[in-house]
Amino acid sequence: MKEATKRSIVRWIHIVLAIPILGYIYSPFEQIPNYAPATRFVFVPVLALSGLWMWKGHVLRRLISKRLPNKTTGMNTRQELEV
Repeated sequence: MKEATKRSIVRWIHIVLAIPILGYIYSPFEQIPNYAPATRFVFVPVLALSGLWMWKGHVLRRLISKRLPNKTTGMNTRQELEV
């Protein structure tokens, strides 16, 4: 899958999950308890994670790629550079 496609998917997840939060904010006060658990435990965490991924995902991907072992030698890329 291309990087542009991945970014587009994460961006749309972020946008779609922001819609229920807007409904939670602008709903009548009496209806807020109905939406509170889903908003607190599903929408806000996923929105925060997707936002962080869009912002600093490149750093996390770089750290993960350095720590994954090389399939041909079984060594980490950092170890290969030291040898």
